[in-house]
Amino acid sequence: MLRRHLLAATLAAPSIAHAQTFDRPLRIIVPNAPGGTSDILARLIATPLGKLVGQSVVVENRTGAGGNIGADHVAKSPPDGTAMLLLDVSVLATNPFLFTRLPFDVEKDLATVNMLIYAPYILAARNTLAVPDAAALAAYVKANPGKLNFGNAGAGTLTHLVSVALAASWGGGMTQVPYRGGAPALLAVVSGEADLTMAGATQSMPYVTQGQMRGIAVSGPRRLATLPDLPTFAELGWPHPNAGTWQGVLVQGNTPPAVVAKLEEALRQVMQEPAVRQRVAELGGEPRTDGARAFREQLRADTASLGKVIREHNITLDQ
Repeated sequence: MLRRHLLAATLAAPSIAHAQTFDRPLRIIVPNAPGGTSDILARLIATPLGKLVGQSVVVENRTGAGGNIGADHVAKSPPDGTAMLLLDVSVLATNPFLFTRLPFDVEKDLATVNMLIYAPYILAARNTLAVPDAAALAAYVKANPGKLNFGNAGAGTLTHLVSVALAASWGGGMTQVPYRGGAPALLAVVSGEADLTMAGATQSMPYVTQGQMRGIAVSGPRRLATLPDLPTFAELGWPHPNAGTWQGVLVQGNTPPAVVAKLEEALRQVMQEPAVRQRVAELGGEPRTDGARAFREQLRADTASLGKVIREHNITLDQ
């Protein structure tokens, strides 16, 4: 009898999300260009999430205004959980300091659901750039302030903020070139249009492992197994050693708690699926699904710390 009950419970577990019935397809809104970390992750989870919630899940890219267009779309969507915002949460932490007025309130108009993954940044250079390693790069920037072009994922993004802080720690500066997302910035380095860039390992690792650009260093707590020769920021004594892309999902702020809870659990289950975990690991990331409350706490902490960086370096959207 006990065995039969355990088996029944096991079979029922994957259908937890079905306790909330969605009467129409779900949409994952990605507020940046196709090919970036958020886009890669959204397309990875769409099918398994759809199976759990009993509806199809489609991915929509709504770019522009530093992520505000996509975020505002979700903030003004019906509060039923069918429109989900998936993005690097640093966008929501920095935009309040970069825009004089946002069309939405991060605290009131967006409800955190679950964090999904953390992936460290890979700092990479075009293959023809004559700086073979991290020490040579730091020395070059110090001796030639402003000469190197750094392709960031957009003015005010974390890649912009961290690269400014890095250059300052080296005693120099780099010319910041904003692109509409990490993917275009990576392509700019591949083509030689930009000298350097930095992006989450989930999107940048293939370019490095396939020899389209040269890895310099990696953020995060440890070296990447796929690129063991790249030193960490911490090893090098560089600032922001734990910088990286924290990807999470939010919904409209007035979405009923029960709906948020069902999506939170569904996303947790998706990120535990072996195929998903394997793919995330291959891309240099790791699942982080600590729930809506932990997500909100981290968002608040990041808002405070990144706001400090913006003020200290006088970062503006015109830089």
